[in-house]
Amino acid sequence: MKRVVVTGLGAVTAIGNNVNEFWNNLIDGKSGFSKITRIPIENHDTVVAAECDDGFEEIARKYWGKRQLTATTKGVRMALASAGEAVDDCAIDFDKCDCTRIGTIYGVTDNSNKDSERDSQFNIILKEMPSSVTALITMKYNLHGACFSVSSACASSGYAVSIAAQLIECGMYDAMIVGGLSGVVTHDQLNGFNQILAMSTNPDPETACRPFTKNRDGFVMGEGAATLVLESEDFAKRRNAKIYCELAGYGMYSEASNITAPLANGEGMRIVMEKAIFKSGLSSDEIDCINAHGTSTRINDSYETMAIKNLFGEEAYSIPISSIKSSVGHTLAAASAIEAVASVKTIETGIIPPTIHYDEPDDGLDLDYVPNKARHQNVNTVLSNSFGFGGQDISLIFKKY
Repeated sequence: MKRVVVTGLGAVTAIGNNVNEFWNNLIDGKSGFSKITRIPIENHDTVVAAECDDGFEEIARKYWGKRQLTATTKGVRMALASAGEAVDDCAIDFDKCDCTRIGTIYGVTDNSNKDSERDSQFNIILKEMPSSVTALITMKYNLHGACFSVSSACASSGYAVSIAAQLIECGMYDAMIVGGLSGVVTHDQLNGFNQILAMSTNPDPETACRPFTKNRDGFVMGEGAATLVLESEDFAKRRNAKIYCELAGYGMYSEASNITAPLANGEGMRIVMEKAIFKSGLSSDEIDCINAHGTSTRINDSYETMAIKNLFGEEAYSIPISSIKSSVGHTLAAASAIEAVASVKTIETGIIPPTIHYDEPDDGLDLDYVPNKARHQNVNTVLSNSFGFGGQDISLIFKKY
């Protein structure tokens, strides 16, 4: 079975329109939250989000033509900007590759291909096509491998990464462009998540998203996209590619229990982390830090903490745990991919990003959540979690190469 390595990164988030900007602001503890500007908010309970500035538009125009971009949503354009950055970063020359052995997979959900307002009907069919982002990437780079989107709620882009890894491991493909996107804030999204009491109604951008703290009251929506280029180790070495790290393991698990609530005490979360560790060939004491799902909801943060304790035992208390959603919000289908980029950068730099806005600890949530300030330490492995509605769970393990 072939080893899978990461050779390219791209990101658009509320704290940066490229990877370096995103990463530097993340480890500096910058917050991407502000009062919502995309839509009128007078009739909404939630008034805060992590919106991207429009600088990504110029980046997207660098790679794609005006006519193509006009037929896409802002969310797709964020993804295209991140894809262009990732392909440039990996420095691959597609003219020298067998492009039937390079594919594209992205994670999308309902808001990935919708704009803030419904008044623009121009190219509505193309704008709402879930696979538009993968199609445009393959057309630009003349790639003829698998091209499709994956929808598994907040685990979508993690599923895209793991499926791509399997296609490389079995020898079917040499490389895959993978990622995820989260569309702009919409009335439907705010109304829907408020109806199920999942989103914070705190109007203060500095305290609305507080993962693992006592006074948290729900997640805060974030915009964004991220792309990773995955390659087989031998293919990357043949072309002398820069290798960031290895994608050493992944676990996928369906709780098959409840459409919105996870299994009691985080049992599904424990199982999927255990599966990822088993796939990686590592032992639990070789996990150096955890990028948590960490949504800032009452149930998720409690159950994820329980799952970590149940899996790692006493070792859980010595594992640094971060939620970068405290900086960039919950980016839904893009979350796994954005957090994968952060995990890769953690290994590359030896810096663990903080969980910002952390104040009063909650009862039973007594692990090391890297509060408010980044931490410098050697990191060989990162476990990254994403848990979606419908009990669709994914854990990825990145390992120093």
